[in-house]
Amino acid sequence: MGLTRTELFTDRQNEMAILAKALAHPARVAIIEHLLKSDACINGHLVEELGLAQATISQHLRKLKSIGIVQGTIEGVSVSYCIDPVRWREIEQLFAGLFSRYPSADKNCC
Repeated sequence: MGLTRTELFTDRQNEMAILAKALAHPARVAIIEHLLKSDACINGHLVEELGLAQATISQHLRKLKSIGIVQGTIEGVSVSYCIDPVRWREIEQLFAGLFSRYPSADKNCC
């Protein structure tokens, strides 16, 4: 049997693609920005802040949790979400490693 497409790439390349795909929605970016600003949040507050339906917010939070960037804690009937600081730094370093490889911002490539 042949190789799958993901087997053609390194683990780092596959991880970066998965992360980029998870972050590639404006609602998810808005959720992350809100969590960074408030340092924790209950799901209902996100509904009020972003103006999206509860089910939509929950779906986006699940995607962010799947890459480990968001973690949740159950508090009674609510869930409080926050950025996972360890995973945040791992993702930051992963993408910084890619962007820092470009030799100069002043370089004309063409």
